[in-house]
Amino acid sequence: MKHQLPELPYDLGELAPFVSEEQMDFHYNKHHAGYFKKLDGLIQGKPEEELELKELVASSSGGVFNNAAQAWNHTFFWNCMSPNGGGKPSGELMTALERDFGGFEAFKQEMSDKAAALFGSGWAWLAKNSEGKLEIMPLGNADTPLKHNKEPVLTLDVWEHAYYIDYRNRRPDFIEGFWDVVNWDFVSQSYAQK
Repeated sequence: MKHQLPELPYDLGELAPFVSEEQMDFHYNKHHAGYFKKLDGLIQGKPEEELELKELVASSSGGVFNNAAQAWNHTFFWNCMSPNGGGKPSGELMTALERDFGGFEAFKQEMSDKAAALFGSGWAWLAKNSEGKLEIMPLGNADTPLKHNKEPVLTLDVWEHAYYIDYRNRRPDFIEGFWDVVNWDFVSQSYAQK
């Protein structure tokens, strides 16, 4: 199997109190692992099996896209967080946030608001277009900036399975806690990618 569930960059319980070990166990070991398992069942023995996951997301549709995108999106999401996260970015990323949103706090508020307002399941993305301009993309279900020719920089999973054990229906509280664990080093590296 070419596409396998990657290891988390931290232990299941290390993002507490933002999310509990139980929440992470269900999210990572059940939901995320399930997308990889379904994807492998759909592409086994087919040419798509040889594509890198990111290429598969960009080029597929239907069930293959849904499972490939959710597998990729979650892997990216885990890396957007760290037990030592939080605070603010610096360098080129901070300069870009100030340029495109008028400041870090304005960016944070807009991303939080759009994540909270996204109807149903989906993702709130910070993405970069081909000119390097940043924008916030609230996208439903498995949708990702990769399908819109934009580079993902930061994401927040707002599917209920991401927070329901710990937060029940309090999505805004989950979103607020997210800022305490954002891995700005990873986000800055994602912004710097061509």
